[in-house]
Amino acid sequence: MGHHHHTHNSGKNLRTAFFLNLAFTVLELVGGWYVNSVAIISDAVHDLGDSLSLGTSWYLDRLSKKKATSSYSFGYRRFSLLGALINAIVLIIGSVFVIREAVLRIQYPEMSDEKGMFYFALLGVAVNGYAAWKLSKGKTQNEKVISWHLVEDVLGWTAVLIAAVILHFYPNPYLDPVLSMLIALYILWNVIQRLRDTTFLFLQGHPSDVDQTAIEREIMDITHVQSVHHTHIWSLDGEHHVFTTHVKLKPVGSLEEILHVKNALKQIMMKYPFEHYTIETEMEGEECLLLKEEHCTHH
Repeated sequence: MGHHHHTHNSGKNLRTAFFLNLAFTVLELVGGWYVNSVAIISDAVHDLGDSLSLGTSWYLDRLSKKKATSSYSFGYRRFSLLGALINAIVLIIGSVFVIREAVLRIQYPEMSDEKGMFYFALLGVAVNGYAAWKLSKGKTQNEKVISWHLVEDVLGWTAVLIAAVILHFYPNPYLDPVLSMLIALYILWNVIQRLRDTTFLFLQGHPSDVDQTAIEREIMDITHVQSVHHTHIWSLDGEHHVFTTHVKLKPVGSLEEILHVKNALKQIMMKYPFEHYTIETEMEGEECLLLKEEHCTHH
């Protein structure tokens, strides 16, 4: 017994974010040098890493939508998780770089051009805010990690905007690097949490949006079901999951009763985001060789 679901257009969101980020990176590399702002220069280098990550994510996302093959029988969806892992690592490295640059600027303070910072910050918030909004609708783990890249940029540019306004009235060479460091630390904390979640799914941990106990309880309520065992649930990409279980039947008197159980099982499966499901039904007297090592739920 198996099932397959269709996915949403995550690739379009990633493509839009990639081209926006790449174009803006080139602009801020020049602008950061011109206005002598460590926040802008650091963000430019960080954005360069983001652009590479977005390009990688876009490619891996397209790959993840390829149909199943003899080599990858579940398809390529888990390549999307691989992209999420790579991007989380790049984001951590980028955040560490920003913190390092901020520390160096605190040690060797320099004044920045607050007017140039102000106008770049407005543009930065607008461009990255739009890209972050596009990806905030995404459901795959890959899109969620990439959205943190862009949220970091929005927060970073907000910090630059605030610093520019303050510097206009109260010149201070330490404000620019201190704000950059605070934002980088905040994002670093969040992306580490996201990396932990992504690694958990990559290692086939149980997805948090599916309650195995509730599913088994629903299965046990079906007429003629005696027990449920050998249940496994894992996620392909954080959005599409895989479910397998063995269902032991009570004595049945006809083929119609067996079909009733199978149809009831299909109805339960339709309630959940399972890309694939496989359910083994076992008749009375049939021995399951895997049962001795698995938890079994009985009536």
